[in-house]
Amino acid sequence: MDVASFVSSIFDGQLPFRVEAFDGSTAAPSVNSPANNITLKILSRDALVRFVSRPGELGLARAYVAGDIDVDGDLDALFGLEVPPLRHILTWENLRGLASEVGAAAFKRLPPPSIEARQRGALHSRARDKDAISHHYDVSNHFYEMILGPSMTYSCAVFRSPDDTLEIAQRRKVDLVARKLELKPGMRLLDVGCGWGAMAIHAAKEYGAHVVGVTLSEPQQRYASEQAKLAGVSDLVEFRLQDFRDVKDGPFDAISSIGMSEHVGRRSLSAYSQCLFDLLKPGGRFLNHAIGRPVSFDPDPQPSTISQMSRQMQIALSMRGPSKTGSPFIERYVFPDGELHEVGTMVSIFQAHGFEVRHLESLREHYALTLRHWVENLVKRFDEAVEEVGDQRARVWRLYMAGSAVGFERHHLEIHQILCAKPLEGKSGFALRTEFEPRF
Repeated sequence: MDVASFVSSIFDGQLPFRVEAFDGSTAAPSVNSPANNITLKILSRDALVRFVSRPGELGLARAYVAGDIDVDGDLDALFGLEVPPLRHILTWENLRGLASEVGAAAFKRLPPPSIEARQRGALHSRARDKDAISHHYDVSNHFYEMILGPSMTYSCAVFRSPDDTLEIAQRRKVDLVARKLELKPGMRLLDVGCGWGAMAIHAAKEYGAHVVGVTLSEPQQRYASEQAKLAGVSDLVEFRLQDFRDVKDGPFDAISSIGMSEHVGRRSLSAYSQCLFDLLKPGGRFLNHAIGRPVSFDPDPQPSTISQMSRQMQIALSMRGPSKTGSPFIERYVFPDGELHEVGTMVSIFQAHGFEVRHLESLREHYALTLRHWVENLVKRFDEAVEEVGDQRARVWRLYMAGSAVGFERHHLEIHQILCAKPLEGKSGFALRTEFEPRF
């Protein structure tokens, strides 16, 4: 059995894409099928070896990252594929045909791609968290500039119109956070997981706030400090290479956490909430901006196909990396130890630790638009990105961002801003009705 025929047999001859295999075999859908716009290229025997040795998502992910398979066409089309479950694929007849093609190589174990993360130590310990952050963020500041654009803001932008530029939308996002926190000159702001400094610099430059930004990424800390000097606010902003749990110079008038709590595990959410509550002065405000999962989330415990793999990537970090509720692709190649939480869980935990939740806003459609901009940026400069970080990492980022964009569009992912107050003698400090319209 040639390779293309093997793939065709999995779909009972109803292929959802074209197939081109290393042995010269090809297979195609019916002539007028839109599936002809997608071509799955099986580039080497190693692709089959990886699938046989690790059936399911991880085998497919490793084959893709290693360059053993490729896809021509719009990646979005992959995320709607309905592929038979693993038990239908790995029938005796299919395995026998596959073994005849792969031969003895099927029994060897190929090393995983070099960029695959292997986390060690206690989950969410300081050392392990630092390693996880380093895997994702300490890649190359220039690589992130290619994707994120000049704002270097790696979180959901806020659009008034789909026609807005990414830069305008990102500036509007940080200003929206500043307005919700009601920043004023002289106030102290703690920016947890400050990234490359966009929020902290905006708060200092536009609102006169004194800001402490903390990150576990040395390249981020270095870049943010340089940007603060260029913006003329280095006297107002301090960027620290520090775990938020080690910040001891509170209280702060306000705290922002933008795209950081996704790295906080479910077992650590209580400690996270208590730490930030203790660092905030009575009467102060705290805003948590984070990706979440729908309450109806119910992933396949053993994702085995391209379709299931793509759905898991749309759900992105899911609950917990390599466990049966998570995505091995995301865990190994994108966000080691990342966990998403349902928004109700976040609200309940914040309030259980003394915060009063005053405002909640969903930005789901905004993140889909943001990701579309990032994917477009990467595609335009893909060759340059490969030169900067290598083919494996560039491929991972393109796949995960495209999958995440579809995930937000289809409501497999959510994102919320949760605005909290630390009441002072029962007073929240909020007006009876509050508008949070950004200035930009």
